[in-house]
Amino acid sequence: MLEKQNNYDEQFKERKDVSHSSKSTDDEGFSNEKSENTIGAEFELTKDCHHYTSLREVNWDIQKYWSQRHSIFSRYDEGIYMTDDSWFGVTPEPIARQVALDLAEFSPPEVKVLIDMFSGAAGNVIAFALTNRWDQIIAIEKDISVIACAYHNATIYNVQNKITWIHADSFEYLSSRASLINPRETVIFASPPWGGPSYGSHAVYDLHKMQPYSLGHIYEVCKKMYAALYLPRTSNLRQIARLAPEGKKIEVVQYCMKGASKALVAYIPSIK
Repeated sequence: MLEKQNNYDEQFKERKDVSHSSKSTDDEGFSNEKSENTIGAEFELTKDCHHYTSLREVNWDIQKYWSQRHSIFSRYDEGIYMTDDSWFGVTPEPIARQVALDLAEFSPPEVKVLIDMFSGAAGNVIAFALTNRWDQIIAIEKDISVIACAYHNATIYNVQNKITWIHADSFEYLSSRASLINPRETVIFASPPWGGPSYGSHAVYDLHKMQPYSLGHIYEVCKKMYAALYLPRTSNLRQIARLAPEGKKIEVVQYCMKGASKALVAYIPSIK
């Protein structure tokens, strides 16, 4: 069940609670059929990739996240792997599914290419692939162990061949491919690092101080394309509002589980 309410002004207008959704990844809007289009490279799991099966295996600082593993990946027990750092940033599956549907709706029909700038352990990019909305999905990740986990996890959901996997720094990659990207046909999804769990201690989170990539740094790459930025729930909305192209509005959606906001996504139109 989705709950919606006005939470800022008409520009920031929506809140969605996905905690009671009974849909699985095989339900309406999603598909496990293999794509014949993009075949990504394979990545071997490394010593930093782990599938923990008992609490005693888990480092103390990620134990609370491991206890929520089935909310993060419903198919965790089938062999999901993550690095220890990945636990802090992966999007819970119910939220990832809803974001995927919302992004598909936000993007105009001519937008057929989706670039995930920070794919992490693939929580979001798996959900994107399951919608069958995109002609091409590009997942970028600079940590070799993390992208190995991401590729492996995508195989669990049978979508690894729907994704082009890029092991690179996303800013360097996008800069080097700028002339090859058609901004009218591309949307960028960015779920950047938030600087560790300490972000939650801020009543209002200053996105200009977000580490290692500030809001401005990320937006500079995205501004010519449609963009969706996955950010802390306490993010400074005024900082986001200033990114609105002239004559256009940004939609900010708070995503909740069990009535508690977990994150927000700012859906930003292109400047053209």
